[in-house]
Amino acid sequence: LNRIKASGLKLRFCTNETQATREKFVKKLQGMGFDISVAEVTAPAPAACRLLRERSLRPHLLVHNDLVPEFAEIDKANPNCVVIGDAAENFTYANLNEAFRVLIGMEKPVLISLGRGRYYKETDGLKLDVGAYMKALEYACDVQAEVVGKPAKTFFESALAEMGVPAQQAIMIGDDIVNDVGGAQRCGMRALQVRTGKYRSVHPLHP
Repeated sequence: LNRIKASGLKLRFCTNETQATREKFVKKLQGMGFDISVAEVTAPAPAACRLLRERSLRPHLLVHNDLVPEFAEIDKANPNCVVIGDAAENFTYANLNEAFRVLIGMEKPVLISLGRGRYYKETDGLKLDVGAYMKALEYACDVQAEVVGKPAKTFFESALAEMGVPAQQAIMIGDDIVNDVGGAQRCGMRALQVRTGKYRSVHPLHP
């Protein structure tokens, strides 16, 4: 990263991190020695907030407690949509059922998901990601979720717009063949998969 920055190339950190605010996420990386600022991070929560304001939507949040501050300025009274993120321990039956009841009670349900990843890797192993729970609500409510994180085209386009770089002149580097590589390629970017993190030589779902 230091070499990329020293070269003068433009850089954005595109993350589907939805267990913490950008500030907390950046502070963690800075503590590891990375030269990174909040302005360099493209994340799902701020993108969702822009969408909510544009469409006058009031969300019922099914997200991680540490992410709630990102929605501080958003009206959440009398919800007319559900926003789901990687809620981790908040993915209880009761919380999922509450989100289900909000959606099923709408004439035209609106489900916004901060990503659609199947799983991710933590120090203690692989963990189910938001996509699995998003699919459960889609199935139960017969609704199609609107994804605002990777691999959504609009997410990558937002990062490109922030840098002022056309897709053809950008490359995405990540460990996820579907959300990083696939999403970037559908946006017209080149992509490079690193063999670290969640990388598998044989993908369990795409052998």
